[in-house]
Amino acid sequence: MTINLAPSAEITKDIIKNADIQHVAIIMDGNRRWAQSKHLPSVAGHNEGVKSLKQTVQAAIDFGIKYLTVYAFSTENWGRKKEEVQFLMFLLKETIKNETNELNEKGVRIRIIGDLNPLNADLKETFAEAENITKDNDTLNLQVAINYGARNEITNAVKNIVSAVQTGDLNPENINEDVISNYLYTSNIPDPDLLIRTGGEQRISNYLLWQIAYTEIYVTELFWPEFGEEELSRAISEFSARQRRFGKD
Repeated sequence: MTINLAPSAEITKDIIKNADIQHVAIIMDGNRRWAQSKHLPSVAGHNEGVKSLKQTVQAAIDFGIKYLTVYAFSTENWGRKKEEVQFLMFLLKETIKNETNELNEKGVRIRIIGDLNPLNADLKETFAEAENITKDNDTLNLQVAINYGARNEITNAVKNIVSAVQTGDLNPENINEDVISNYLYTSNIPDPDLLIRTGGEQRISNYLLWQIAYTEIYVTELFWPEFGEEELSRAISEFSARQRRFGKD
């Protein structure tokens, strides 16, 4: 029997350095299924998921990862039951509000990416305050995707590019991949090297479609509340064994 052991934190740090991993993105899936498997309400899964996020952020810091982007609430999630959506908005606000000072002490820079226009003013104020408090940090750049959808992101980028052309601020002949990237929510953030999806589903779910063109993908059967340092280390170890060709070989 083969036992797949995750490497230690120090070994993982060496792997990251040697494999040149800057950016890990995560689709945090399986909170509700985890709760269902334990005969608990879905809110219990979401609460447990916050604990996994804290552990993963700490692991990212320990491993020396510079960018971590997590999918917290998608544009499609508005279609869930009203009570669950309301709870998720409350949980997002309380989590950001309660964790900002500790993250700031650890040198984490918080950025909220997504279309924040539909969110209430109180929620937007909480997010803005967290971003302002942590804006000078550089130990870990934590992007939290809220009301995020990649198609919506690209659509908004196109609209803004068209507007810039119409006002004469952008020459259409100068539009290239770098220009388009600069109009996305992830402007000035390197593309993910590794995308991790928990919960076993084999799909992208409208997440960072432009940015993951050559990102390596790792899917784990673990539900998000079961994810932490060990599985992150295992994903990075598997990533390091792959040969990234970027379409050249």
